[in-house]
Amino acid sequence: MSVYRTRTYIAADFDHDKDAVDQLYKWNDSNYWSLSFSDAHDLQSSSDSSLYCSIKASLKYRMDGSKTFVLIVGNHTNTITKGGCQNCGSYNSHTYSCARGHAVDYRSYIEYECDKAIEAGINIIVLYNDINVDKSKCPKSVRNIGTHTTMVYYKDGKYYWDYQSVKKAFDM
Repeated sequence: MSVYRTRTYIAADFDHDKDAVDQLYKWNDSNYWSLSFSDAHDLQSSSDSSLYCSIKASLKYRMDGSKTFVLIVGNHTNTITKGGCQNCGSYNSHTYSCARGHAVDYRSYIEYECDKAIEAGINIIVLYNDINVDKSKCPKSVRNIGTHTTMVYYKDGKYYWDYQSVKKAFDM
């Protein structure tokens, strides 16, 4: 992997916060909005059916090419366990080891991604899929690091995507 970090890495609970992820891509792909980033996920793909350790290797590869880490935080972000070896079919719960001989890592994908972003020393943006910044919903490792802002605002009885708040976070 090149030492040139040019990409933006997006992490989220894709099961519950896909609407926020999709909105971020909509702003990025639009000619009207000026949010512009090159997606780190274009560097390498991985399949949900892959071993967790293989997926984490792919995530690290993408992170190595990234200059910015964006975490979208929702109501379930802190409770996700997917990615932890204890949930992998190759994990032996009697010996606490991997049947394939890999190192055991109990972190979820999101926890792993947050830790890798900190290790990489890259710009960290935490976007809340809500009208409030509630750091208790954010993984502890990035709870007090980077720029934290909302993706939503409430006006006249309706919820709206808050492009200006997100754009400001990207410009910092």
